Amino acid sequence: MPAKLYKMDLSPPARAAMLACEIFNVPVELVDTNLMAGEHLKPEFLKMNPCHTIPVLVDGDITLHDSHAIIMYLADTYGNNSALYPKDVKQRALVNQKLFFNSSVLFTRLRNVTIPAFKEGVKGLDDKKRTDIEEAYKYLEAFLSGTKYLAGNTITIADIAALTTIGGLSYIVPLDGDKYPKLKAWFEELENKPYSQKVNAGGAKALGEFIKSCIQG
Repeated sequence: MPAKLYKMDLSPPARAAMLACEIFNVPVELVDTNLMAGEHLKPEFLKMNPCHTIPVLVDGDITLHDSHAIIMYLADTYGNNSALYPKDVKQRALVNQKLFFNSSVLFTRLRNVTIPAFKEGVKGLDDKKRTDIEEAYKYLEAFLSGTKYLAGNTITIADIAALTTIGGLSYIVPLDGDKYPKLKAWFEELENKPYSQKVNAGGAKALGEFIKSCIQG
């Protein structure tokens, strides 16, 4: 019986989970969940995830509702390439570090723009939010100055998680190749991977169009 992934293509965390399913060849049924229509607030959804967020993965007797937890679980359960989520304790710690960075820093700065736009119709972008995003880019540029990818010299699930977040942020504050050459090269490489074009590109473009409509006011 395939797993079920409740998702919305507009959502960067949902697309990160979708990418993991694609990369690890997970037998999965993708279930569209329309947040605008309030489907995430229905009793049957709240029973799965009281936090009413997406994605949600149901795989047999386990239900997970954080994209990072989902990606880590999929890597351990279905991943044949240990390089994507190394078994070595120290290497895995570096991957986890960047996953937590994506969760606490990158995605927070994206939500600070998108949630007010979604829920309150807030238009434009204030200087504080722009500065915060630029700061995050500087952190990433520093990370990538030491290694080719975020947690080492091979792609890991940390890169997959950050890719979808940076995709959203780049529509708010475009990636300046002169200021962030390593970050821009990293992003363009991952963005053009076949699995990214298949699973991520459409939702990223749709989110970008929404963000630009909000930024332009």
